[in-house]
Amino acid sequence: MSTAQKKAICLYFQVHQPFRLRRYRFFEMGHEHYYYDDFMNESILRKIASNCYLPANAILLELIRKHKGKFRVTFSLTGIVIDQFRLYAPEVLDSFRELAETGCVEFLAETNSHSLASLMSRERYELQVRVHRDKMVEFIGYEPTSIRNTELIYSDEIGSWMAEMGYKAVVTEGAKHILGWKSPNFLYCNAINPRLKVLLRNYTLSDDIAFRFSDKQWSSYPLTAEKYASWIKGLASSSELVNIFMDYETFGEHQKKDTGIFDFLRHFPDLIIRKTPFNFMTVSEVADHYQPVSLLHVPSPISWADEERDITAWMGNELQTAAVNKLYSLSDRVGRCNNEQLIRDWVYLQSSDHFYYMSTKFFSDGAVHAYFNPYENPYQAFMNYMNVLSDFEIRLNSVCPLNLHDEEVNRLSTAIGDKERTIRDLQDRLARLEKVAARAAKKKAPAAAAKSTTAGKKASAAAAKSTTAGKKASAAAARSTTAGKKASAAAGKTAGKLSGTRVATAKKVTATKTKTVKKKTGTR
Repeated sequence: MSTAQKKAICLYFQVHQPFRLRRYRFFEMGHEHYYYDDFMNESILRKIASNCYLPANAILLELIRKHKGKFRVTFSLTGIVIDQFRLYAPEVLDSFRELAETGCVEFLAETNSHSLASLMSRERYELQVRVHRDKMVEFIGYEPTSIRNTELIYSDEIGSWMAEMGYKAVVTEGAKHILGWKSPNFLYCNAINPRLKVLLRNYTLSDDIAFRFSDKQWSSYPLTAEKYASWIKGLASSSELVNIFMDYETFGEHQKKDTGIFDFLRHFPDLIIRKTPFNFMTVSEVADHYQPVSLLHVPSPISWADEERDITAWMGNELQTAAVNKLYSLSDRVGRCNNEQLIRDWVYLQSSDHFYYMSTKFFSDGAVHAYFNPYENPYQAFMNYMNVLSDFEIRLNSVCPLNLHDEEVNRLSTAIGDKERTIRDLQDRLARLEKVAARAAKKKAPAAAAKSTTAGKKASAAAAKSTTAGKKASAAAARSTTAGKKASAAAGKTAGKLSGTRVATAKKVTATKTKTVKKKTGTR
């Protein structure tokens, strides 16, 4: 079969989950700067990973290996969902990387934030696409050559930007009001820059799976792989390609496992390959193998959202318009700041989901807008988002002021804040030192008491020794007194004897002297 005779079927799946905001109160502004409901975000992502991403990726990998390259598919992963995979489910990121390594899976470029930047500023839009491309190379190992915009938003002008950035093809909605009598089952090109090929979604066949698959009131229920393949085969005579585009969460999350959606996914490709003239191709392969049948004129932006297929899902009421305009009024100053935390919040606050929750389409598309919506009504969504955005602006003003007066106020505020922090640090240090001193004192008190007790015991022992010594001294003194008395008595006796001897001697001397005198007298 020649290239011109080949029929193509292009499967494209969008993968995205936003960072949902926590309930942020008015009185938290200027004080609390963390905006995200981490528990909700992790719970939802882990739930979808278990119900959809992991089992569906496993089936696709099985199909690729089974059909040896004949089954091919295209994905887009927003930068925000990649961040969530890294935080909460790295095994999902690994499974997408494994699909990329097969060579049978294409990944498209898009806005990093899943944002509405293309509706507000070309510069901001192109910056986000470049950031997303770098993220795809780093975490998926794939550099995109084709592109899609947030929610398939497209216009002639946006398409010309994409062509100038070097992308070969884009996917968007086959909206009736754009096509008129034309069919979405052919390849078109951008009206301003024809180098960009345009693939249009066949919304009937896509929504048969995405929305009507489990609807028991639908006239074609139940939808089997055989029935669906027969419908596509019936288009062969009047179509060149069929583009089936949908949210990847269709498999296992929007359409639960017990509806048979995974069995459908497992068998549908085999029937297309065996029983129809259609070949599976990626978006870039379609652009390489087919020539556009005509220009596609899209003067105003279209999307794949809601019945209107326009941008009113995000900018359809005054609440949404006010929020979007306020957000992007800050973009120039955000671009001048280099605060990492502010830039991260800027990325997450641009997610189109925040404005989608503010939609007042209660009837025609209310059920779709309610899916994973954390708010009770659009007015609550608006108030919560604007509280967060007001705090974000306060932080931005402190980093990147509007004028010289604000800059001087910020400088003085920063100086005061620095001094207050210094005072608090010194107070904290003083408190810590006081605690250390108190603990040290408590530790020393028992030791001092122990030493005092020991000293007391030693003193008591010394006193006891002193008392014993005193008693010994008293005894010795008593003995000394007794000895003294004895010595005195002995001395008295000795003295008496000496005295008697002296008297006797004296008497003898006197007697002798008398006799001598008498003799001398008689002689004369």
